Amino acid sequence: MNELDALYRELILDHSKHPQHFGLADEDAEPGHSGTSHQKNPVCGDEITLRARVDGETIADVTWEGRGCSISQASASMLADLVAEEGLSRAEAVTLIEGFREALRSRGKLELDEEVYGDAAALSGVSKFSARVKCAMLAWVALEDAIAKA
Repeated sequence: MNELDALYRELILDHSKHPQHFGLADEDAEPGHSGTSHQKNPVCGDEITLRARVDGETIADVTWEGRGCSISQASASMLADLVAEEGLSRAEAVTLIEGFREALRSRGKLELDEEVYGDAAALSGVSKFSARVKCAMLAWVALEDAIAKA
């Protein structure tokens, strides 16, 4: 394993052990509209419930709860952290999700740009393991669904 792979593995484990934005925010605590999505991977048992609070066209907050493998939990943590840092619009979030989906379906041909995806770029290597792609995608699908509902 090269140094970059080792660093990415460590980053995934860190997010899994110390998840960011974990715990669903109260739907009525802040102004704006909330959308909640529960996604489940029946193959491995991963589950994510994600709540996105949208203020106008801006995603103001993303919180989540879940259980499952380190990849699914780290991916949810990385996504929530990324959205919190960037203050993305709905359209920007959809573009981000589409790019993530494309990279993960590429079987290792596309790498996620660290400047765009932050820590989530560490999940690029998951694309080489088709059985793990859904684990990494679970939170991203939940965000897509939640912002459509908000």
